[in-house]
Amino acid sequence: MTEILPTWHLYILRMPSGMLYTGITTDVTRRLAQHQAGKGAKALRGKGQLVLAFHCQAGDRSKALRLEYRVKQLSKTQKERLVSHPPLSLDYLLPEVAVKAG
Repeated sequence: MTEILPTWHLYILRMPSGMLYTGITTDVTRRLAQHQAGKGAKALRGKGQLVLAFHCQAGDRSKALRLEYRVKQLSKTQKERLVSHPPLSLDYLLPEVAVKAG
């Protein structure tokens, strides 16, 4: 029997201050709710209402971690461009990782 592995997603949250937070998860809705409830990353606790600014499929956990690392290396301007004009693909960040924005 073949084990079905979960699909991982990359997400970017916007804080009221305008700061962006990047993370990965297998369930974006659940993870956002955890962050909103103060049960997620310490960096987001007490930061106010969080808004999902961007998300995309990232494949398996290994690929998602590599993509998260690359996005976290982007400048604020580059992240804002990613959020405001989501590309059809993030292949340019990790050519070996095929990911779909959406």
